Amino acid sequence: MFDYRPPDTEPEIIYSDDDLLIADKPAELLTVPGRRPEYEDSLLLRLQKEHAEILIVHRLDMSTSGLLVLARNRQSHRLLNKQFSERKVKKTYLAVVSGKLQSIRGSVNFPLICDWPNRPKQIVDQNQGKPALTHYQVLDYDESSDTSRIELTPITGRTHQLRVHMQALGHPILGDDLYADEKTYHQADRLLLHACRLEFSHPQTGEALNFWLPPPF
Repeated sequence: MFDYRPPDTEPEIIYSDDDLLIADKPAELLTVPGRRPEYEDSLLLRLQKEHAEILIVHRLDMSTSGLLVLARNRQSHRLLNKQFSERKVKKTYLAVVSGKLQSIRGSVNFPLICDWPNRPKQIVDQNQGKPALTHYQVLDYDESSDTSRIELTPITGRTHQLRVHMQALGHPILGDDLYADEKTYHQADRLLLHACRLEFSHPQTGEALNFWLPPPF
């Protein structure tokens, strides 16, 4: 059992129409309720106080902040889910990681599987893991702190994919309580991972939608 202390910060709605909502999820807030009563507080329940009809389409890790799309009716929910399952939605994240990456851009193609004795942690498993692909690009390197600001584009959507892939490269994300070494974990007061961009088609009109949200770090 973990010590869940949801933040006072409320999720902000940055876009709304008859079919969907785009919300900014605060770090350390669950996307959906957990199984135990003490894990009930979540982005979904907070937003349902004003928008009882909304349905979850995808999730962000509790410690990750940023853009999340929710459906406002069942037809839009089905069509948005279809875009996600067919990998037609482009998700982009910003992160700050330990060290200087050797290449300015590249890909991480390590299969992942749940580390059952230590769940919810995930591990790289070349034999039994599910395919997982992440593209990355270095935006900046800070020599004084020996950290890199990077852009991450997950092609697949495995649990903790970005966090495990960066650890596997030897560049864990700052503030990561599951995958970073002690020094890297204490370099930030939160996980420095933020869902900054969402690109997809409107479920009813087909219009191309592109949302950008700068990181709070």
